[in-house]
Amino acid sequence: MDLSESLEIIKRGVEELLLENELLELLKSGRPLRVKAGFDPTAPDLHLGHTVLLNKLKQFQDLGHEILFLIGDFTGMIGDPTGKSNTRPPLTKEQVEENAKSYQEQVFKILDREKTQVVFNSHWMGEMSAAEMVQLASRQTVARMLERDDFTKRYQGGKPIAIHEFLYPLVQGWDSVALKADVELGGTDQKFNLLMGRELQKQEGMHPQVVITMPILEGLDGVQKMSKSLGNYVGINDEPAEMFGKLMSISDDLMWRYYELLSFRTLANIEELKQGLADGGNPRDVKMLLADELIERFHGADALQQARKGAGNKFKAGDVPAEMPEMALKAQDKSGLPLPSLLKEAGLAKSTSEARQRIKQGAVRLNGVDVLGQDYVAKSGSEDVYQVGKKRFVRIKVC
Repeated sequence: MDLSESLEIIKRGVEELLLENELLELLKSGRPLRVKAGFDPTAPDLHLGHTVLLNKLKQFQDLGHEILFLIGDFTGMIGDPTGKSNTRPPLTKEQVEENAKSYQEQVFKILDREKTQVVFNSHWMGEMSAAEMVQLASRQTVARMLERDDFTKRYQGGKPIAIHEFLYPLVQGWDSVALKADVELGGTDQKFNLLMGRELQKQEGMHPQVVITMPILEGLDGVQKMSKSLGNYVGINDEPAEMFGKLMSISDDLMWRYYELLSFRTLANIEELKQGLADGGNPRDVKMLLADELIERFHGADALQQARKGAGNKFKAGDVPAEMPEMALKAQDKSGLPLPSLLKEAGLAKSTSEARQRIKQGAVRLNGVDVLGQDYVAKSGSEDVYQVGKKRFVRIKVC
């Protein structure tokens, strides 16, 4: 594979690449690059949002580079302040160890175990003395730390910032020094921390790492980021039939976002699928291909067949009747019409509070698939079948 082809693969789905000319120079060297991505084991289960980074690591791995899968067992006990409006409670050592074990069991559904170096930042940070930690803290000023957007908002809003939270980006940056990383990957919300790695490497006389930020994956609602707490997630350990049903419920627009960030299909193949839809194909069939790929990746071919027989066949056979009431509803704004409002306006619920309760109970279905999460928004131009309970169906077009 030539340099331009490698660069095209690396840049696929990337939000920001700092700096491309530096990456090119590294690639021209011909040596395997040390590519780092860190994960704090704050919860035992990974969802598809986490796999955006893992997929990019897999692409680097397939190109022959060395993958450093960093489990932040030390930083996990500090608590990542990124995006938090309040001080995040640190995890106990026991919680971190249990979650770290679960992470390792899950990541190798994507990465090649034999070609992945799993590292724990407690191995070097745990050996650092109090004096050395103070010296590390002296590398940056409070003013520099307050340049972080989340710290700025909390400071201006009069919300407390604990001193230990300032240590988090410094420790993450020092990980890059300890690992001699050539490249570090992270979400867009991690940019400040990733750049800290470049800065500390420069101070140590090292060549600064290239920084690659990846987008934050939207959840099933297509609005907010995928999150277990929001109920809009697909867990990689979800049962195959449940995973199939969730993926079939995403909007046609979100489907392409998932293809770009989650699928290992080539961009040329994805363009062929888009052209097939433009020529009159059915979006449902394209979603099935995506669901098939992800279920087989995380559960295997046998599980895929079972999922198809369960949720898949149920969707295709359609518990949806051929005839039902139809109506058109007006979107509230450019984003569309929130599901609770849609159900109320369609007469499927007496109020938005009742609609939310029905959603919470799992009584609402979209095109024969359960709708999970209160934040689902029906996009303008969409036309879908909504079901509440066993017998109430309405085909609704959002204008």
